[in-house]
Amino acid sequence: MTFRQFAFRNVLRNKRTYAAYFLSSAFSVMIFFVCSLFLFHPELSRQMFYPVVIQAMVGAELIMYVFSFFFVLYSVGAFLKTRKREFGILFMHGMTDRQFNQMVFLENMIIGISAIATGILSGIITGKLFLMAGSAFLGVPPLPFRLSLRALGLTIASYVLLFIVISMFTSRLMRPKALIDLFQSGQRPKTAPKTSPWLSVLAAVLLIVSYTLAATTTASTLALRMFPVTLMTMLGTYLFYSQLGVALVRRMKNSRRFTWKRTKLILLSSLHYRLKDNAQMFAMVTIVLAVSFCSVGVFASIPVLTKQFNEDFPAAIGYIAKEGNTAEREHLQTIRQELDERKIPFETLSFHVKYTEANPDSSRSEVPLTLLSFSDYKEAVLMAGLPFNEPPLEADAALVLVASQNDRAYIRTRHHVSYQIPDTDIRLREVGYSEHAGVPEYLLPKLDGDDRFGGLVISDDMFERIPPSRTERYTGFYIEDFRQTEGVASQLAPRGAVRYEMNRPYALTVSGTLFALRDSLYNMLLFAALLVGTVFFIAAGSFLYFRLYADLDYDRRHYATISRLGMTDREFRRIVTGQLALLFFVPIGLAITHSIFAFIALQSYFYLSIAAEMGIVLLSFLMMQILYFYFIRSQYLRKLKQTLI
Repeated sequence: MTFRQFAFRNVLRNKRTYAAYFLSSAFSVMIFFVCSLFLFHPELSRQMFYPVVIQAMVGAELIMYVFSFFFVLYSVGAFLKTRKREFGILFMHGMTDRQFNQMVFLENMIIGISAIATGILSGIITGKLFLMAGSAFLGVPPLPFRLSLRALGLTIASYVLLFIVISMFTSRLMRPKALIDLFQSGQRPKTAPKTSPWLSVLAAVLLIVSYTLAATTTASTLALRMFPVTLMTMLGTYLFYSQLGVALVRRMKNSRRFTWKRTKLILLSSLHYRLKDNAQMFAMVTIVLAVSFCSVGVFASIPVLTKQFNEDFPAAIGYIAKEGNTAEREHLQTIRQELDERKIPFETLSFHVKYTEANPDSSRSEVPLTLLSFSDYKEAVLMAGLPFNEPPLEADAALVLVASQNDRAYIRTRHHVSYQIPDTDIRLREVGYSEHAGVPEYLLPKLDGDDRFGGLVISDDMFERIPPSRTERYTGFYIEDFRQTEGVASQLAPRGAVRYEMNRPYALTVSGTLFALRDSLYNMLLFAALLVGTVFFIAAGSFLYFRLYADLDYDRRHYATISRLGMTDREFRRIVTGQLALLFFVPIGLAITHSIFAFIALQSYFYLSIAAEMGIVLLSFLMMQILYFYFIRSQYLRKLKQTLI
């Protein structure tokens, strides 16, 4: 038998332990390969939204590749630790360090190359289904399957490099200094694991504080709190398993009223050992699951924004002619001509927008101010077919023009401002916020440097009295179904919008084009998030699978001993089910709790409720975990019963 055959047979002998790791790696390769097929598909490259596909797929591939690196690194290290006794025997019989490194390298590469081949073959077989699913998400005709050599080469090169680096790295870190360490590695600790009361309290404090910060965050503080809350949650999760969880289990074991009932004593007998010994693995599973839930939940919730698209863009096509624009008539005529050629009926509305300088109470320096008259604002809202119930403005009262309905989340943290118009006795006082955008987003400069509000709506009399520093004209084209305007005025606005801040003599928005691009972006991000989230979810399941089968030999001896004391089959099933349930559902329960508070924080950023979408995502993942639990339970019970018979 050659050395390569010896390494190959080692892999076959440990196939039960390596099974979940192999399948997870193969699945990661398959998803990476499928994303590459989208990335290099020739028909997608001709679509207007192809840059969106590039961003989503490249982002998904980078996330999966980085995650795969750490997943494989941790898994290989953990698997090798379970074989220390086997390595001790080999070293005792004369294996050198060089041979050990070579053996570990060969074993890892055998598994890695097999996973790459299996993943690519699975990707080729299921590639058409993924392309059909991606086409449905993008709203395009089904894409034909094209086996891209660039996709194939990128996948093979990336994962071969990954497995080579990890194989070389792990083999040099595994051998301990003494053989006795190898032979004693399989023994469980004789004394109960120690915990620190201070660290247990710290775990509770970290989780409570992070949950509180997440629940009380606002749209303006979301970005500031995101990193510290995430860091505290991760540290609190690890301390929960290594300190607080162990202390709670010990307390339950010490309570006779709770423990000395039926089989609870046996159920809890080794739980605190498992929590302490596997705290790192449990924390990793919880965090990976939480990331999976949040990534899919976020992108499943983002399409909620399309429900308010008609509010943010009341005119199907909006045009602002800046002062000095000599091409206004030509541009508007081009738009009218395209709409007529497409036989799209439309109505137009034009009015003036004034700009002036003002001194706000909060600042001594003058700031630019955008002004709309109340009657023009009302007519624009009614032309868009939206309900209008706002009372007329009087005297110095002014409404802050909301640029987007989603920006209403920032109203709670903004204070009303009053403005003094220089060289006049005119004073404007903010009294509220407009119910509608009136003028499509991107067409007006922002109010006082604020990225979320687009000017003031004032009474008609006040609008006539204020001397402008300049005046511009807004023209809106109103169509029953704004989606019909996709591709209109593509020469003026290739991507559907020319923002006011751009160095152009005009600003323009085409709702149909913007909606198509935004919808494609959201759907593609959701598709990518589903792929990445599924990889994370399966990886978390493989960690649990490995932990179970790494302890299988010990559990066999443990339950065989208990069965001799008269344990019935029903009690046996109850004990095993209880321990497996704790192993599976404590991490997912904590991950769901993390995700709920993350979604509460995210809700502060959205004007519309995203609770329904988030609930569907969490319930879907929970149902998959339940199915996975029952599958593993049946397999594990069968393995254990083989010993008891």
